[in-house]
Amino acid sequence: MASRALLALQPSNQSQLLPANATSCEDDAQEAWDLLHRVLPGFILAICCAGLLGNLLVLSVFLLPRRRLSAAEIYLANLAASDLVFVLGLPFWAQNVWNGFHWPFGDALCRTVNGVIKANLFISIFLVVAISQDRYCALVHPVASRGRRRRRRAQVTCLLIWAAGGLLSVPTFLLRAVKAVPDLNVSACVLLLPPHRAWHFARMVELNVVGFLLPLGTIVFFNYHILASLRGRAAGVVRGARRGGPGEGKPTALILTLVAAFLMCWAPYHVFAFLEFLVQVQALRGCSWENATDLGLQWANFFAFINSCLNPVIYVFVGQLFRTQVRELYKTCAPGSVAAMSSSQRKSIPQLFWRN
Repeated sequence: MASRALLALQPSNQSQLLPANATSCEDDAQEAWDLLHRVLPGFILAICCAGLLGNLLVLSVFLLPRRRLSAAEIYLANLAASDLVFVLGLPFWAQNVWNGFHWPFGDALCRTVNGVIKANLFISIFLVVAISQDRYCALVHPVASRGRRRRRRAQVTCLLIWAAGGLLSVPTFLLRAVKAVPDLNVSACVLLLPPHRAWHFARMVELNVVGFLLPLGTIVFFNYHILASLRGRAAGVVRGARRGGPGEGKPTALILTLVAAFLMCWAPYHVFAFLEFLVQVQALRGCSWENATDLGLQWANFFAFINSCLNPVIYVFVGQLFRTQVRELYKTCAPGSVAAMSSSQRKSIPQLFWRN
């Protein structure tokens, strides 16, 4: 079974030809689909603009001073680059939804845009895991994680993450194509999987397990030990102080914000993606399940894409030192504005991530 939502430009869709009863199911939710076609493209374009501005600003602040990046900045710069590439594909997705899932850009862009979005979906999530691991090493094992070795490890890790994202997107590059869907009177960019259920199971494992549950478990593990370490330090410095005192407030708030944002943005998408898998294998049947899953998955995509806008805010802009660097770098258009930064300011940037 396939449906209109499966024709959208999303990383998880698995499209086949529509069955005879698909149109009747869609008629039951026609008003909801009409609202989605009108409203969702504007939201997606707004996310695209915000993501472009935010991630370009992050990259410019990191790269314009032309200095050696710390390990933390290497991860953050790669995350900003990944999110930047990710949002570049959103205008195509918005136009696709606006057209009722008619793809007007040709077969080559169908494969390329979807493949790049799929690759960067995994790259962004894996980089969040790497940032959590690096923060864990810096705060829980600070002596063992200093110096050149940590920067080199960050570079190698980022290369491996980009390679892994590319490999996980290969099926999308190979199996995407523009096909006519007579029931909807469109030529849609679809992912043509073989009909065997094992393919749907493999896609579910790739997306829900590799792309969400395992990264989430890793993030929770690292952040749990970070919080435990911070609380232990606070208890050692101020004996008798109540738990969660002012000494640990900012780091604790930042860490909890990271995990909460990750869950808020990605959990709805993966819940509906799993429900889509159950519909595909006919474990769930009926128009109500189909419509709820299809429409829910479309709106869940919107929340997942928001993460590309929130990452610059959560990981960087909450840092007081980073905001200082932004003001220093952009307060004037004069060519000497970057050179005017003091050496102490430049040296303080590598610490921006850990002092919040």
